[in-house]
Amino acid sequence: MILNENNYIETINGFSKVDWKPLLDLILEIEKTNNFGEMKGGEKNEEGIIIMPYWVESTIVSRFHQIVYDLPIVISFDWGSWNEGRKIVNDKNFNFDSIDIPTKCKIITAIVRNDRFCDGALVSAFESGLILKILKSIENQL
Repeated sequence: MILNENNYIETINGFSKVDWKPLLDLILEIEKTNNFGEMKGGEKNEEGIIIMPYWVESTIVSRFHQIVYDLPIVISFDWGSWNEGRKIVNDKNFNFDSIDIPTKCKIITAIVRNDRFCDGALVSAFESGLILKILKSIENQL
């Protein structure tokens, strides 16, 4: 399910701690995970056709992806034009506690939706620690 841009703030702010539990329960597992995905393909198959490289997500990344849609915290908005979000994720020292939970959900949305166009973007967000920072910040604010 995808939230409507007109009422996502009310919906997200209406979630209880119990609603957030499936997502926040991933924090410990993410902290213990060393490999969030791997690149496959890039070689010729038996017919001589080159298989384009693609990412295979680890189980935790796939579960995260499913949970953000099931909760739901994915928002329908023009994430590609959202310059504020781009500045936030490119600032390695950004304090996620300085923004509200709905804005964090917009960042998660942008990452998840971008992964459809840029294969491996979600895996990269896990590897860089960005997803973990966002989840810990949501947990702190709850």
